[in-house]
Amino acid sequence: MRVEKISILNEVIERVKASDFCFVLNYGGLKVTQLTTLRQSLTKLDSRAMVVKNTYLSRIAKDLGWGDVSALFSGPTAIVTGRGDVAEVAKALVAFVKQNDKAAIKGASFEAALLSAEEVEELSKLPSKDAMRGMLLGTLQAPATSLVRVLNAPLLDMLYALKAYEEKKDGSAA
Repeated sequence: MRVEKISILNEVIERVKASDFCFVLNYGGLKVTQLTTLRQSLTKLDSRAMVVKNTYLSRIAKDLGWGDVSALFSGPTAIVTGRGDVAEVAKALVAFVKQNDKAAIKGASFEAALLSAEEVEELSKLPSKDAMRGMLLGTLQAPATSLVRVLNAPLLDMLYALKAYEEKKDGSAA
């Protein structure tokens, strides 16, 4: 390989290794403006789309131990790498593919697991990390809140009884 190609290959390998995820897309038939729109939407999500030769991707897959994923590397291929919320990126990619029927999601690598296009679609249906954290926090707080209500109930019952007694006493005096 020429020095330039080795440099490009190393850059792509480092980008994939430094990423939390790697989506593989078929971008065949898209116009430059459509791909630019995808790149702009991904930039907001701390992600980046790169058009990569299939031979480079095959080497990357081999280096990273993805197994036999040669079916993913046919036709014009782009990868989306990044850090952060994988569900948000998956949502953006699925929305993009629905708007542009010439594009397709081929698969993904996430947390050392290979995902099919259908699994990426399911991943896009998950709530964001912040929403999941909120649900978890609500679930963790529910028992504590219930405990506080149970412990306060006898005290509140006594206060209501005293208040009713006071109102009854004031009503009979008038």
